[in-house]
Amino acid sequence: MTDTPPDATDALELNAADLDSAPSARTRASLSPSRAGDFMNCPLLYRLRVVDRIPETPSRAAVRGTVVHQVLEDLFDLPPASRTLDQASTMLPGAWQKVQADDPDLADALFDDLSEVKEWLDSAVPLLTTYFTLEDPSRLEPAERELHVEVTLDDGLVLRGFVDRLDKTPAGDMRIVDYKTGKAPGAGYEQKALFQMRFYALVIWKSTGVMPRLLQLLYLGSGHVIRYEPDQVDLESTERKIRALWSAIDAAHESGDWRPNPSKLCDWCDFQRFCPEFGGTPPPLPAKEL
Repeated sequence: MTDTPPDATDALELNAADLDSAPSARTRASLSPSRAGDFMNCPLLYRLRVVDRIPETPSRAAVRGTVVHQVLEDLFDLPPASRTLDQASTMLPGAWQKVQADDPDLADALFDDLSEVKEWLDSAVPLLTTYFTLEDPSRLEPAERELHVEVTLDDGLVLRGFVDRLDKTPAGDMRIVDYKTGKAPGAGYEQKALFQMRFYALVIWKSTGVMPRLLQLLYLGSGHVIRYEPDQVDLESTERKIRALWSAIDAAHESGDWRPNPSKLCDWCDFQRFCPEFGGTPPPLPAKEL
């Protein structure tokens, strides 16, 4: 496998706060955009992450994406005039320390020799450089950063996730911003990339009663920006898609049928040893809760 997935940031998005819940009498069923994307890409991937909860080997590219996200979050704690590329670059070691605090074994998992860390952190500077060509952070004052959003639908399904940044105008208009450290999707794949953003917009709309005006994806790996203005018809369609998706997930829980869906994404999958497409065998399904 290569070290660079199509979008490095999404590869590490799985964490305790983001884990979805299987339907049971003891937990609320919940879904995040990342795990929804997993099921759409490959039901077996969803099962191994959410049902079996098998630990994954972190990649340097994915963790670098997390470090860059941390820098861009912390950057807005500084006075506007201090939000420069040089300052952001000097913040990389501190951001790396914050990421390690959540997983003390992470450095050992990523590096055979800790002398490699500096060069690895330096490889994040071009991503920050690209960010500064797309936005001027000295002119922005985000309303929220790393915002946890959550809403419960009328059937009890909880939709939740974390928004990288939420901007608000004095008039109350909202813009959802998401940073991607990979490259922008090719022609024809933009809608798939926007599903995550529509998901967030739906949750914010249903929880606050205010529809976000603009959805914006910043691709630091290629310097592209995707912007989209949602409307009520669009978000209602997104809700129907999410409900249908959860019905399919629920059916897979009941039947135990979590078949793989081979694609180019398999090249970056850490679960090939469990996948029949690669000669592997999935582990026995966990016993269902009564």
